[in-house]
This record gives sequence, C-alpha cells and structure tokens, in this order.
Amino acid sequence: MTGAMLIETLLNGLITGSIYALVGSGIALIYGTTRVLNFAHGEAMMIAAYLVLIGSTALGLPPVVAALGAIVLTMAAAALMQRVIIAPIMGRDDWAFRIIAVTIGLSIFLQSAAQLIWGESFQGMPYFFEGVLVIGPVRMPWQRIAILVVAGLALGLSAWLLYRTRLGQMIRATAQDAEAAQAFGIPAGRVHTMVFAMSAGLAAVGAIMLAPLMSVNPWMGVPYLLKAFAVVILGGLGSFGGAVLAGLLLGVVESFAVAFTASEWRDVISFGLLIAVIWVRPYGLFRGREG
Repeated sequence: MTGAMLIETLLNGLITGSIYALVGSGIALIYGTTRVLNFAHGEAMMIAAYLVLIGSTALGLPPVVAALGAIVLTMAAAALMQRVIIAPIMGRDDWAFRIIAVTIGLSIFLQSAAQLIWGESFQGMPYFFEGVLVIGPVRMPWQRIAILVVAGLALGLSAWLLYRTRLGQMIRATAQDAEAAQAFGIPAGRVHTMVFAMSAGLAAVGAIMLAPLMSVNPWMGVPYLLKAFAVVILGGLGSFGGAVLAGLLLGVVESFAVAFTASEWRDVISFGLLIAVIWVRPYGLFRGREG
C-alpha cells in the first residue's frame, strides 16, 4: 500500500466512522438517559433523507434550507413519537421489554408507510458539493470531506450542549436518577423528549450528508442501525463519548479491512470485532468496569 492509498483509506474510514458516530451517539444518548433501546432510530435517517430529497428536488429549495428543514422536522417527529407512544409506556410496570417490542413495531410501520407514500424504488439525489480535493497523489471528493466536517461540527455542538450548558446538566442529572432529578425541579419527562429529538437530529445530519452517496429508500436506516448498536456496545452502553470514539474506530477498521481483503468481509470483520470486545471487555472499550 502506497502512502497516498494509506491516507485515502484512513480518510474513508474516518468518514464512514463519522456516520456511525452520529447514529450511535444518538442511541447511546437515549439509552444513557432513559434506558430505552430505540429500534426505530434508523427510521429517523430514512425520514430525514426523504425530506431533504423532496425539499431540494420537488420543492426546489436551496440545499442548506432543505437540509435544515429536514433536520427540524425529523426532530419534531421524534419528539412527537416519544410523547405520544414511548412516554405513556414508560409510566407502566415492566416497560423495558414492551418498549423494545413497540420500537421494533414502529420501525416496521414507518418503513411500510414510506413504501406506500414514496414507493419501493431507490431514488438518487445530487451532490451538495461537486468536485474533488487533490493534494499531491491524494484525491477525495468534496462531498465526502463535507461529511467529516459536518459530522464533526454536529458532534462538537452536541458535546457542548451536554457538558457546557444548563440543558446538558439537566440531561446528565436525569440520566443519573430521573426521580431524584424531578424532586429537584428538573422536568424529567421533557428532558426525555428533548433527548429523543436531539438524537434524531444527529441521525438526520448523517442521513442528509450521506443521501447523495447512496440511494434514498425505505430501508436505508437498517444497516446503519445495526452498526450503531455495535458502536454503542463497543463504546460502552450509554456513553456518548464512547460511542463517538467507537464509531470512528469501527469505520477505520472496516476501511482497512476492505482495502486488504474484499468488501464482502466488511461486516464479518466488524461484527467479529464486536464479539471479541464483548468477550474481553463486556463493559465496552471506552468505559470503566464501574460504568
């Protein structure tokens, strides 16, 4: 492998890993705050991708306006889903298994609804950024570079919200003990709703930046949901920072695995790594045993 190929492979891994980090950190945030495993999280990607496709092509909106509109609408849909469906079930006894069944049902419902509304065909959309970045022998499309930059900004903004703002203090207090947080005047129910919306926003950013590189279809969130769960386990259940690091690590491992073997081995190596980590460190790579 030449030096240029090494750099390109590393960049491709970080780009793929940034998508995993966006989706996985959302799942980690929801689980860490509410203890809900949201199997419908991949459909936030699907909804955002269709919304930006409609906004930028059918409605003719500027790409930035279409993207921002898609993110806001996806966050609103996630908040509505949490308030109407998830929150009432969490108020009942033995809700943990029921939530899993409900979110799986929601996932199937949303995929079927997308098939009825937009059809089964795979739809493409134009690049947001044309051209190729060339630095010596290294070449990389601007669209892929933009994924890395936008994902970094979105994850950085989320980290700032979580660790530097009053909202972040409320989220972390609710994650520690929702009942105690409520006793101190923190509206735990609203915090849960905001966490669902924020997590859907992260998934929406990933889907919007990824949409020009892959076809928009009702099932586009499924493979990323599976990888996101792997990322959450690798990073440590409920750890936002761990999910980000694990997403980047998984993307880089996949990229080098494909470079040295074949694309068919991508998932074999990814989930092989997951099984190995669970075997050696069941609490995740980036979380202490006490976590």
